[in-house]
Amino acid sequence: MALSSRMPELSAFEVLLAIAQTGSLGAAGKQLGLTQQAVSARLSAMEAQIGVRLAVRTARGSRLTSAGAVVTEWADQLLDVAAQVDAGLASLRTESRQKMKVAASLTIAEQLMPRWIVSLQASATRAGRAAPEVVLTATNSEQAISSVRDGSADLGFIESPGVLSGIRSRVVAHDDLVVIVPPGHKWARRAKGVSAAELSGTPLVVRELGSGTRDSLTAALRAVLGHDVQEAHPVLELSSSVAVRGAVLAGAGPAVMSRLAVADDLAVGRLRRVVVPELDLHRDLRAIWTGGRTPPAGAVRDLLSHIG
Repeated sequence: MALSSRMPELSAFEVLLAIAQTGSLGAAGKQLGLTQQAVSARLSAMEAQIGVRLAVRTARGSRLTSAGAVVTEWADQLLDVAAQVDAGLASLRTESRQKMKVAASLTIAEQLMPRWIVSLQASATRAGRAAPEVVLTATNSEQAISSVRDGSADLGFIESPGVLSGIRSRVVAHDDLVVIVPPGHKWARRAKGVSAAELSGTPLVVRELGSGTRDSLTAALRAVLGHDVQEAHPVLELSSSVAVRGAVLAGAGPAVMSRLAVADDLAVGRLRRVVVPELDLHRDLRAIWTGGRTPPAGAVRDLLSHIG
């Protein structure tokens, strides 16, 4: 039930309680760090607001009316509860600064989060303060979004393209998808690469539905071939980037993966990149949270400020 407009603020109850404890407006002012005139004005405003006389001013001090004595008892209980709530909120603020739950898509969790966390911890150590504890869950972008929405994660990191309803986001990194095959695959010998249509019609090794990598590929194909494009049924559907990479190395078929995840393989020739000139496979990697435009204060904001 909503409080009425006659309900005073906590500061007014503090003034009344101080008057009851000290017996005068001047002494109450000293206790609260206010002038006698300010105490008198606040008491008068409180009496006008609630419509009840609470204290009688005399030359020898102030005494409570019978109604004032009752309201003072309530004020004592109310301020005690408020103090407990205030202490509890302070504890929550401390916890939010010291610990956060993060849900990140696999590419970000595996390729970027370790570096970000270590760097944040080192920065905190140099500054002489405790580093926040990061509890990381590696998942896909769809589940990271759900975790942030339902509050089971304080912060999320995703690869998915598209509009996010009811969630704030910020670009924190960039990535490119690459089509990969083993060195002996027929596509590895094509200097001009493959077309978007051929890639779309080829059974690929893919991540599960909800993966940001899979969604990004679909969006890129639709941008070139239209929204009614029919992608070939996957040859394998796997739940991790490591599994997809292993399947490609074993000869299961081509795949589209984050360049971050296969950079070492491409550098030493274990895998070959196949160009698809028509497709824009660049993507933004985003941090997501709920609430205001500014990330929540504490560990969340510390981490995002650190990684830029």
